Amino acid sequence: MTTEYAMTGQYGMTGQYATTASATPGYATAPGRFLLLHGWQHHRPAGHWQRWLTDRLTAVGHTVRYPQLPDPDEPDLEHWLAELRAHVGELSGGEGRRTVICHSLGCLLWLHAVARDAVPVPVDRVLLVAPPAPEFVQQHPRIAEFGPLPTLAGRLRAAASHTRIVGSDDDPCCPRGAAATYGDPLGLPTDVLPGAGHLDLAAGYGPWPELLAWAREAEATALGAGARVLRSRHEIQQ
Repeated sequence: MTTEYAMTGQYGMTGQYATTASATPGYATAPGRFLLLHGWQHHRPAGHWQRWLTDRLTAVGHTVRYPQLPDPDEPDLEHWLAELRAHVGELSGGEGRRTVICHSLGCLLWLHAVARDAVPVPVDRVLLVAPPAPEFVQQHPRIAEFGPLPTLAGRLRAAASHTRIVGSDDDPCCPRGAAATYGDPLGLPTDVLPGAGHLDLAAGYGPWPELLAWAREAEATALGAGARVLRSRHEIQQ
């Protein structure tokens, strides 16, 4: 299922969230555990939505891991898989929902881990943000080994109770779109944000309050299901 959404508040809207996880109706009552996986040439820059989200979730009591993966300019798939296994394994202790949020090449890293049964602990939710197309990745020798889409054969459900994709309608790294490239073939729900590019700093992401709201939702809802998150074009026109 593909849903197109109109985006609001993606630029410069920082916001201060001083409440605890249990203080806001509709949000999870127990602190959750999050793992954020970045992409190619990513050095956790100030202002990027992954750093912003880490700060906001930590401020309201959640545990967030946002590791710098080794050699991000010339990543090695096997090294990154080893890091993923270690960090996902660390989500297993304690209570609270386990959520993995990947961006760009981090999405393909997750899919390779799933295909190899290399996810050591099943998680509750996975969000794949702006996954690049295999053909795009294979055009770049430094990341080409991430490019061939692995055979998943029903393994997605074993690795995560809920997996969702968020992409845009003009991502230069995924010209056919995330829905056609990944969502439809894998049977995953996909949200399409208009004019959002690669959902990176160059596109204004940046503070992303809608994603923060989704991350804190009590239920494993779609990104866009709640009034606090994103509203579909149809809903806005009513």
